[in-house]
Amino acid sequence: MSSRDAILQRIGSVLRAEVPLSPPPIPEVWPRENPSAEQMAQRFQQELEAIFGETVRAGTMAEARLKLAELLAKENWFPVAAMDRPLCRELLAELAPAHVAWPSPDWTPTSMADLSVSVVEADYLLADTGSCVIACGTAQERLLCYLPPACLVVATVDRLREHLPAAWVEIAPRVADPALRGEFVIVTGPSRTADIEKILILGVHGPKRLIALLIG
Repeated sequence: MSSRDAILQRIGSVLRAEVPLSPPPIPEVWPRENPSAEQMAQRFQQELEAIFGETVRAGTMAEARLKLAELLAKENWFPVAAMDRPLCRELLAELAPAHVAWPSPDWTPTSMADLSVSVVEADYLLADTGSCVIACGTAQERLLCYLPPACLVVATVDRLREHLPAAWVEIAPRVADPALRGEFVIVTGPSRTADIEKILILGVHGPKRLIALLIG
């Protein structure tokens, strides 16, 4: 028996036995300091503002609705294109139906090109980089993170995580679930690019404004 045949025989034995494979241990890339929720909120805001993002804090959902209404009226951002998620539904519950657009499978990049603002729900917020981790189950949800010139990300303080490794223990099972579709998108501030003269331009490849609405 050749070495090749021996290797294939061993692989076949394992496959036929249907031995369950356990995932490898999660390496500790960054040590955990376990900061408080308020410490993570402050760090998230500092990091996001350092890359030209904005943070709006609201203690309650009622306060969040008021601040959102003020922002939409000031910028004339209507209609609002929003992910069909529980937190988005709750946040936008008091807006007139004509002012809210919920994604549908027939939405295309062309039909979404005229949207002025999107509201997306973050699954996790990473304090160390000011990043928003967003589960996008459809192409339309993914495009809501990219196409509109303004993107408002809503999340509650319990979704703050110290850094990506601290969130990975929750993300990994969802990624491995064959019943789930889509992908995670990590959004870190508005779109930024610079030319050879180091002139920073916002909004070339994605939203020019990224606003995180943090509730709690």
